Amino acid sequence: MDVLKHKSFLEELLFWTIKYEFPQKMVTFLLNMLPDQEYKVAFTKTFVQHYAFIMKTLKKSHESDTMSNRIVHISVQLFSNEELARQVTEECQLLDIMVTVLLYMMESCLIKSELQDEENSLHVVVNCGEALLKNNTYWPLVSDFINILSHQSVAKRFLEDHGLLVTWMNFVSFFQGMNLNKRELNEHVEFESQTYYAAFAAELEACAQPMWGLLSHCKVRETQEYTRNVVRYCLEALQDWFDAINFVDEPAPNQVTFHLPLHRYYAMFLSKAVKCQELDLDSVLPDQEMLMKLMIHPLQIQASLAEIHSNMWVRNGLQIKGQAMTYVQSHFCNSMIDPDIYLLQVCASRLDPDYFISSVFERFKVVDLLTMASQHQNTVLDAEHERSMLEGALTFLVILLSLRLHLGMSDDEILRAEMVAQLCMNDRTHSSLLDLIPENPNPKSGIIPGSYSFESVLSAVADFKAPVFEPGGSMQQGMYTPKAEVWDQEFDPVMVILRTVYRRDVQSAMDRYTAFLKQSGKFPGNPWPPYKKRTSLHPSYKGLMRLLHCKTLHIVLFTLLYKILMDHQNLSEHVLCMVLYLIELGLENSAEDESDEEVSVAGPERCHDSWFPGSNLVSNMRHFINYVRVRVPETAPEVKRDPPASTSSDSLGSLQRSRPPKVLQRENSGTAQVFSLVAERRKKFQEIINRSTSEANQVVRPKTSSKWSVPGSAPQLTTAILEIKESILSLLIKLHHKLSGKQNSYYPPWLDDIEVLIQPEIPKYSHGDGITAVERILLKAALQSRMNKRIIEEICRKVTPPVPPKKITAAEKKTLDKEERRQKARERQQKLLAEFASRQKSFMETAMDVDSSENDIPMEIATAEPQVSEAIYDCVICGQSGPSSEDRPTGLVVLLQASSVLGQCRDNVEPKKLPITEEEQIYPWDTCAAVHDVRLSLLQRYFKDSSCLLAVSIGWEGGVYVQTCGHTLHIDCHKSYMESLRNDQVLQGFSVDKGEFTCPLCRQFANSVLPCYPGSNVENNLWQRANNRSIKDLIKEVEELQGRPGAFPSETNLSKEMESVMKDIKNTTQKKYRDYSKTPGSPDNDFLFMYSVARTNLELELIHRGGNLCSGGASTAGKRSCLNQLFHVLALHMRLYSIDSEYNPWKKLTQLVEDMNSQLGNEEHQPEVPILYHDVTSLLLIQILMMPQPLRKEHFTCIVKVLFTLLYTQALAALSVKCSEEDRSAWKHVGALKKNMCDAEKSYEVLLSFVISELSKGKLYHEEGTQECTMVSPTAWSPESMEKYLQDFCLPFLRITSLLQHHLFGEDLPSCQEEEEFSVLASCLGLLPTFYQTEHPFISASCLDWPVPAFDIITQWCFEMKSFTERHAEQGKALLIQESRWKLPHLLQLPENYNTIFQYYHRKTCSVCTKVPKDPAVCLVCGTFVCLKGLCCKQQSYCECVLHSQNCGAGTGIFLLINASVIIIIRGHRFCLWGSVYLDAHGEEDRDLRRGKPLYICKERYKVLEQQWISHTFDHINKRWGPHYNGL
Repeated sequence: MDVLKHKSFLEELLFWTIKYEFPQKMVTFLLNMLPDQEYKVAFTKTFVQHYAFIMKTLKKSHESDTMSNRIVHISVQLFSNEELARQVTEECQLLDIMVTVLLYMMESCLIKSELQDEENSLHVVVNCGEALLKNNTYWPLVSDFINILSHQSVAKRFLEDHGLLVTWMNFVSFFQGMNLNKRELNEHVEFESQTYYAAFAAELEACAQPMWGLLSHCKVRETQEYTRNVVRYCLEALQDWFDAINFVDEPAPNQVTFHLPLHRYYAMFLSKAVKCQELDLDSVLPDQEMLMKLMIHPLQIQASLAEIHSNMWVRNGLQIKGQAMTYVQSHFCNSMIDPDIYLLQVCASRLDPDYFISSVFERFKVVDLLTMASQHQNTVLDAEHERSMLEGALTFLVILLSLRLHLGMSDDEILRAEMVAQLCMNDRTHSSLLDLIPENPNPKSGIIPGSYSFESVLSAVADFKAPVFEPGGSMQQGMYTPKAEVWDQEFDPVMVILRTVYRRDVQSAMDRYTAFLKQSGKFPGNPWPPYKKRTSLHPSYKGLMRLLHCKTLHIVLFTLLYKILMDHQNLSEHVLCMVLYLIELGLENSAEDESDEEVSVAGPERCHDSWFPGSNLVSNMRHFINYVRVRVPETAPEVKRDPPASTSSDSLGSLQRSRPPKVLQRENSGTAQVFSLVAERRKKFQEIINRSTSEANQVVRPKTSSKWSVPGSAPQLTTAILEIKESILSLLIKLHHKLSGKQNSYYPPWLDDIEVLIQPEIPKYSHGDGITAVERILLKAALQSRMNKRIIEEICRKVTPPVPPKKITAAEKKTLDKEERRQKARERQQKLLAEFASRQKSFMETAMDVDSSENDIPMEIATAEPQVSEAIYDCVICGQSGPSSEDRPTGLVVLLQASSVLGQCRDNVEPKKLPITEEEQIYPWDTCAAVHDVRLSLLQRYFKDSSCLLAVSIGWEGGVYVQTCGHTLHIDCHKSYMESLRNDQVLQGFSVDKGEFTCPLCRQFANSVLPCYPGSNVENNLWQRANNRSIKDLIKEVEELQGRPGAFPSETNLSKEMESVMKDIKNTTQKKYRDYSKTPGSPDNDFLFMYSVARTNLELELIHRGGNLCSGGASTAGKRSCLNQLFHVLALHMRLYSIDSEYNPWKKLTQLVEDMNSQLGNEEHQPEVPILYHDVTSLLLIQILMMPQPLRKEHFTCIVKVLFTLLYTQALAALSVKCSEEDRSAWKHVGALKKNMCDAEKSYEVLLSFVISELSKGKLYHEEGTQECTMVSPTAWSPESMEKYLQDFCLPFLRITSLLQHHLFGEDLPSCQEEEEFSVLASCLGLLPTFYQTEHPFISASCLDWPVPAFDIITQWCFEMKSFTERHAEQGKALLIQESRWKLPHLLQLPENYNTIFQYYHRKTCSVCTKVPKDPAVCLVCGTFVCLKGLCCKQQSYCECVLHSQNCGAGTGIFLLINASVIIIIRGHRFCLWGSVYLDAHGEEDRDLRRGKPLYICKERYKVLEQQWISHTFDHINKRWGPHYNGL
């Protein structure tokens, strides 16, 4: 680090720029001059000259993040230019400077390594707790280094410069063994350090990424020399490291570091050398001793992974699990676990296989478990961990022998295997797949996700599942799911195990595989992981397969098969699965040259070893082992037996030969190390060491660790001799019997079908469980050798005798008893569960009333028998059933909400479009709400206020909608339930103070309880169809009943509840949606509001049924309807306001007045609204709600008949106004001719001509004819079109009336075709005489039933209008033409591409403050542009979105957030994120537009959003609500 000497202004400038930590203005200034070539070179050289100074300043800086960004901002522009980088490298020693600066930087935070030999270690590592590593302060310098190494010319210089390589390896060795973990054996660690984040980041960024950069230049044969250089210095650094930590042959126990960058450099360069440079592997490998040392630490990591997953490291806290996960996680795995496993594969292919296998079992601490004896002692492992450690060891061996990532797979094959593994675990979105597929960390490496190969592989292995919407409300993204043939042929459990971060993912993959096999009918049971054929090995690694053909492995496999068969403890199906997998791997990879026939000839002579004659698995499989000597504790059952008479037999004699037999006869190595696997290993190790060190005086004495050298520390062991008499083949066949649960279940398939041996690839064996696996292995064994085939047949011929009863020892009896007790307990539990389930089922059936078709209204009694008893209700809180009574009323759980959905209806089917240019605007004047508003204000201008308020309905905006889940509860139970909710401190998504709660049974959101009126739900007189009484009598009765004043109900609990629910209904909506009267607080307001609530609920139900009643039936809406109860509450309150009989419209409808002129009122008073201007549906509701409840069916029908005459007259009047003068005179003439026919009152032509002549008396038609024609359809009116017009005019009334009848009297609605809806509803309502013939075309006039002579009453009605139309003909005409044909409401239509919305709105200025809002949003109901959370638009502490939701939707707002592409819903005081209706090409959301993909509308999702809006189910379907505190 030289002293800086400045010679130019530029140097001085840069110096102060660095000193002041790169002020932004200076950075910009210096960079702005870069286009000048001379300046660029000079500046780059100056920058390099100050590099060390930059590093020092960076280390001291408090704002290192900001500074780092600015450094890189400069350096990336200088070093990305290859020409410039090369020039500076040559002239200014850029590489030397960079490596030295990095080295120097790390030297400031080194600590002594505690790995291996704590006292004498000379190795130093970085301290991961230092700020330098914790805050990644080094990254700008490392990223510059990676950047310049991406240039071939610079990288070549680096790889050729031996001095640089030495320095770099020195730098890398600082990270070797960092963040050492020591296993806590006593207490839980007090403080969980999180340094591992820093350690993994440092290894990835400072070591692995430069490595990938260098590797990208070693792709061709000509670059062999570079690889040799790196490998050479890497090995030197490793040798230095082993010396520094004092490593001999045994790793220190209970320590692990996940960081071995030197090993990984070495491994990756070896892999590259073989794969791309055709280098001879042996020429770059060290001697055997070095290989033995090299394998120790990577193997230690694999064993530690198993220990961590076996919970042996729990006292180290969660962070150790975090390390194990990070090590295999997708961003790290190909720089960490993959090179480690590859290095182990290389070592295994070159070392003695017996040594390697025994090392593995010793590292995994399961050597003691591998004994034939049924009991053993393990000095290094607790019994509860043995099973999972054994599974770990076997799984590791399977991975080691099956994985081909670096041993011969091409890049595309690797990509495919990775993708299949990820897809098998779970369906994945495109973006998560991109993230999960490990990529070379260096961007110039070739396989980049998203590249052509990624997409083509993806389409080859996966099917795209379009985004669907689940009924539960969670929205699915577009997912990729594996194709069937991938499950069938490519599912690779080994790859899945290698790549899973969470163990549950392995289970998930197996579950999905099982489901596939069941679905496709390939295998019904629980399958085992399938055995998959592997890519062939690269010739350099052929030695790896010797592991499968070594006696040690065969002994282990034999022992484990035996133990599983004998049911020894701590063995699992997983162990068996792995054992069989290894056997199968061995059979697949057997040495072909060894013909087993000759071996068998020389059988006895060659058997110089007690276990197996040779090392080939194929021949060893059939070798029978008769006796085995084991060391067992004296308490073991084996000891008590006498040795068999033939103890001296050959097979046992061979046991006492000089060479101790391998594993499995030792019980504990505490005594003399006879039969010890470890002793063997030691001996080999010493032989190799002695052979490799030439001078005799340098014999290395192995450091014996204390645990082997203390004799007698364990309980006394004795030697026992076990009679085995089995071979691997016989064990497999017995295993088949055991798995299938049948004696002699195995029958060699080739005896029936010789084809099996010629075509071994039988699909029936590719999927299945253990039985299938055993059959597959036996078939393969028979295929490989005729001897095996013969022996299998022999074993099968000897029918296995039944097993003799064993003498049961006390200990075994105990375990048997235990088992029996367990079994009984299990049975008891099953019985209890079954009983509980049946009780639950019956409860659900009664409470939910699930699919009982005959019940329209929940919890009511079926309407079959005439003697209707009272309705019985179940309280979902106390569980009691009973009727609702005056003093203990029952109520329905309801949700009251204000709604403006009705007001959004238009007379056009096409929804409006969201504006996306300045020209497009949305005008609200054609909506239903606007039209009704205009009508009411027009009436109020000319007529008496109180009369106006009876002539219309309100509630198109801010109407109260009542919905229920159908569950009932006692009102007093509900009160105590609310009290308990109030005291419950748990954070709820609703506000108890506002009366909100969730239904105790179904958890649906609610905010009130609607009392059920005592008595039956279905009216008694359903069965007496009263055709016998004349309409005159009925009209009289109706008038009398309405005239009775409503007695104020006595103070019962029921009436109190009725009042309180009425209060709730009123408070649900804002005052402005209730008060329309000119005199505030007038009772007329309340009256209007109450019958309008009924209207709102009926109209909304009609919309939920699709706008008509063609589908009929008691729809789902009917099933859960609360209209009946609602009607009682409204009627009760409306009866309190008796209408003065003078003003009761009923009179005007049914009686003729003697003196018409007196009706007009005096001139100074405003007249009443003429009856022809009244809204007939409103009149209907007023008439019905003014009647005492329950209402009788005949009265209902009478009211409907009377009102229909008025409606029909209105239709005729409207029709007459719509047509031209000529048409009118023609019709007048035609009608006059027919006036004297018998049924003139039921002929529309006669009635129309009469209406025209009556209305002509006013000035209604006297307008200049030009305007008329604009209103008229250009075609002349035909009788058919007139009939259609009249029917369409009357239909809305008939629909609402039919719905009302359905709810009040429980009658089903008939279903019909659209064209016959009118006639079906008319006859259903009793308007059509029953004897009506259907031959000739239906005429709506035939439904008329005039209570008084038609012509007289029409004259009277038209006369009321006369004086008004004389003065205001234009308005008079407008009021006559009522638009009643509203289409269904829709949200705005959105453009196909999100970009069009984004481009227009994200720059649009707010109309209030004329600034561009930070969070722009747009209302999807009306298209208004609003600022989310914008303070500029706040009014009285309400932000704009909340305000708009109140004005536009009466408290419900649906907003699209422009900058996030998501939709938020505001409902009252709560809001929720709904999700996005715009998805990318792969069906994924892009919330907050982070990924920047083009987004397209998902029509299905938008439909769902609209459906939820129309059906008012946001509260029920979306679960994550939170309060917005008016801040949105």
